Amino acid sequence: MNRLSPYIRVAWDSTIYPPVHIPERVLFDYELLYIKEGECEVIVDGIAYKGIPGDLFLFKPNQPHSIRTMNDRPLRQPHLHFDLYYQDDSPEVPISFKPYSRLNERERQWIRPNDLRDMTPPLPSHIRLNKPEAIEQLMMDIIFEFDSKFPYYETTAKGLFIQLWMHLLREIHWQRSPHLHSNREQLDRVKNYLSHHLHEEATLEELAGLANMSKYYLCRLFKKAYGITPIQYHLSVRLEKAKEMIRFTDLSLTRIAEELGFQSIHAFSRAFRTREGVSPSAYRKTS
Repeated sequence: MNRLSPYIRVAWDSTIYPPVHIPERVLFDYELLYIKEGECEVIVDGIAYKGIPGDLFLFKPNQPHSIRTMNDRPLRQPHLHFDLYYQDDSPEVPISFKPYSRLNERERQWIRPNDLRDMTPPLPSHIRLNKPEAIEQLMMDIIFEFDSKFPYYETTAKGLFIQLWMHLLREIHWQRSPHLHSNREQLDRVKNYLSHHLHEEATLEELAGLANMSKYYLCRLFKKAYGITPIQYHLSVRLEKAKEMIRFTDLSLTRIAEELGFQSIHAFSRAFRTREGVSPSAYRKTS
């Protein structure tokens, strides 16, 4: 994922009116298809899924799939075609609407490698999002950029896509951990509290009360969800804010330490050096 450099081929917000049946086809690239309105049946690799609003489908390169509307309601389906990693021929590759048997030799050479094949566990083709709002908004923002074509829209869309992809991976991670899913609201509450209280120290006892769970259980769940403990997360966001203040303000290091709730300039410097490998003063000079 550190090498992620997506190329977004097309970004469409399309609506189809029943009855519609898109027969089996394979793609050269990846596609994310979001169900915003209506219902459909999607068959992927011979497995049928019902798509309802808030659902997301991920079609991989050369993966057979078909789509059929299910009732008389229009099917609104914002969708993106993309390469996960930019390739020299990325701008030249079109969208495929054919089954594999009807592709000519040149078209078969356009099929991208499935870079997700070795992920363990594999990413599913159908994702019923628990909180679709963020992913829906990011998809619509990407589509807006492609429609408006403001200066640097492709770079802006790429940044938005990386955010979307990380949201999707995190959503799947949470869904595969039922104990995280059942406590998601409490964990979000703690994370948001820490992100908005950079000016003071936080204690596990205080956060446990906010989440209404024991501090040991909170630590275990938070680390499972975000990879670090609540206190480590809080320190991380405070130090990120410190870097911003060091670079873009003339405040003294002592004042910055006070603004961010460190007990002393020495505690601030020690934490900063441990995380960044240099002292705050050295960081200011190089920045």
